[in-house]
Amino acid sequence: MKAIKRLVLSDSGFYRRVLFLATPIALQSLITIGVNMLDNLMVGSLGEISLSAVSLANQFITIYHILCMGLGMGASVLVSRYWGMKEKEPSESMLALKKTLCIMIRITVGLALLFSIVTFLFPELIMRMFTTEPEVIAMGARYFHYSFITYFFLGLSLTCTIVLRSVGQVKIPLMVSVGAFFVNLCANYILIYGKLGMPRLEVAGAALGTLIARLFEAGIICGYLFLRDEQIGFRFKDLFMKTKDLLGEYIRISIPVLISDGILALGNAAVAMVIGRLGVAFVAANSITSVTQQMSTVLIQGVSQAGAIVTGQTLGEEKKDKAMQQAYGFLGLGIALGVISALFVVLTQNFIIHSYRVSEETMVIAYQLMDAISVILLFQATNSIMTKGVLRGGGDTKILMLADNIFLWVLSIPLGMLAGFVFHLPAFVIYICLKFDQVVKAFWCVFRLRSGKWIKKIHAKTA
Repeated sequence: MKAIKRLVLSDSGFYRRVLFLATPIALQSLITIGVNMLDNLMVGSLGEISLSAVSLANQFITIYHILCMGLGMGASVLVSRYWGMKEKEPSESMLALKKTLCIMIRITVGLALLFSIVTFLFPELIMRMFTTEPEVIAMGARYFHYSFITYFFLGLSLTCTIVLRSVGQVKIPLMVSVGAFFVNLCANYILIYGKLGMPRLEVAGAALGTLIARLFEAGIICGYLFLRDEQIGFRFKDLFMKTKDLLGEYIRISIPVLISDGILALGNAAVAMVIGRLGVAFVAANSITSVTQQMSTVLIQGVSQAGAIVTGQTLGEEKKDKAMQQAYGFLGLGIALGVISALFVVLTQNFIIHSYRVSEETMVIAYQLMDAISVILLFQATNSIMTKGVLRGGGDTKILMLADNIFLWVLSIPLGMLAGFVFHLPAFVIYICLKFDQVVKAFWCVFRLRSGKWIKKIHAKTA
């Protein structure tokens, strides 16, 4: 009973603060997922080959997306802490905050350039990493041909959005996402199906529609940050400031997040490679269920990012005991959201699956995957809020880097390969094996929380 009471805080202000931060983040994620779902439905109407091609091509783009999330969240750990310090050390903390943002943007642009070159030069090779189906490879390469420049706009909008959230600015990114949703919807409809006098581009139209939406999103987010924002006060000229004196602290705290999410992205790509070799029906079914999984976790993601922000700011104010109490409150939220998310998948799976025109075989696999997702979510919610939120906000990034990737590469991927290629088990079991790291991490993060070792010191001195 005492343990349960610890998971439910009496401080209503804590829950209001979490709700204030998490709700716009969750809504923004939901809008992004809505765009992905519309893409899937529109492309899915062209057939399973088109759906599989776009789904697998986006697996590679997702590697960059996850890297940018790592960059943004790594920077957010520092930004949140510096923002919490601003009352005691205003000049030093705000200068350190700007330098953190500068380093983050430079790395983001560098990564975008690398991914753009690789995608432009080797589209077929990338697709062969995920599938052996010639038609899927050819169509995926066509998708890449029209989307290789998207990396720049995706990376800048994503990382700058995370930084704005870290200082409490959550409404502007949400409004921009609403606009991007409608831009993407209109562009996709016109370009995929050839409306309003435009040629019917099908898969290429989906790529161009996404590019146009990303350009719109990045233009407004970066324009606001560089020209209008007064809280951070970052301007275009600050991109050329000297950052060498903060580089050590950035590498110590932020780079492990990038490495962790980078290796995690490769792990997810390896999972996609396993799925891609289980047949077109399995790939199509996974594409259908992945959107549902994303929808079911939007609030979890919002609370995770709120956890990192709240924890970082509280520790920046030097309130360690309060941060510990809040951490247990976030643990309670994780358990509750896991149950809610699992129920969401169970209750919506019929509607989602029957929204697609797919074969009977694909439908059967999709139902099995939905059942597996509902089980995994019970554990994923807790470990996401703790590892990607509270523990990361505490600066425990090196240990998280090790834990994330050991559990994925030593446990999940080998188990999934054995289940799929050696024992040829049902789709339900294969998916559980591929995601088993989520189960193990849910228990590990509780032990890490109780130890108190996740709270690390972060300095604002830059010289």
